[in-house]
Amino acid sequence: MIAVQATREIKRLTTTEEVFRRLRSDIISLQLPPGSKISEVEIAKTCDVSRQPVREAFMRLGELNLVEIRPQRATRVRKISQQELCNTRFIRAAVEVEVVRVACNEASDEHLAMLRENLKEQTRAVEAKESDVLKGLDYQFHKLICIAANREAAFKTIAENKTHTDRVCTLELSDADGMAEVLVGHNAIFDAICAGDEEEAVKATRVHLMHLDATLNLASENYPDFFEE
Repeated sequence: MIAVQATREIKRLTTTEEVFRRLRSDIISLQLPPGSKISEVEIAKTCDVSRQPVREAFMRLGELNLVEIRPQRATRVRKISQQELCNTRFIRAAVEVEVVRVACNEASDEHLAMLRENLKEQTRAVEAKESDVLKGLDYQFHKLICIAANREAAFKTIAENKTHTDRVCTLELSDADGMAEVLVGHNAIFDAICAGDEEEAVKATRVHLMHLDATLNLASENYPDFFEE
């Protein structure tokens, strides 16, 4: 009986994770735009699961401030908070600039080869205008830098803080110029790491992260309903 209960628990947790990832992806990609209502019943039906894993997935999304769970009212996707973006970007920059410093001294030839291959894939994605592919490669690029610096644990912090900026990045990667700008920034960071130039790596990282400012300003003008103060 205990084994059966344990198996059911593992299956439930796995289902919760699947629902959570699917919803988070839809929120970040703006398929579920800020302010939209989401129904526990409808999500359960769409995913062909019971309501319990959906409820647990909602709770996890709530902890990430991606959804607003309101008792006796519909759960909705949280609007993008300008203040929250400022806070998360500050934390991310503080961590990431120190990671690239270390990577300049710790990155092995094998690590650099992996980063170089990632950039080749990014170039192909930009040329093909495949924004979804580039988004995944962007995520992997920053993770590979953490691995190269032997600071993979730091990527957890970076990834958690990227969650909020990624919705704005979706808007940035919606056009060819934005995609090309991301690639230029990544190449600059990589070149500095290859050269072992800590200060240039930090400068390139800060410039890369600051590119979001213009996107944020433009997005808040074009999509005012997506944002809250």
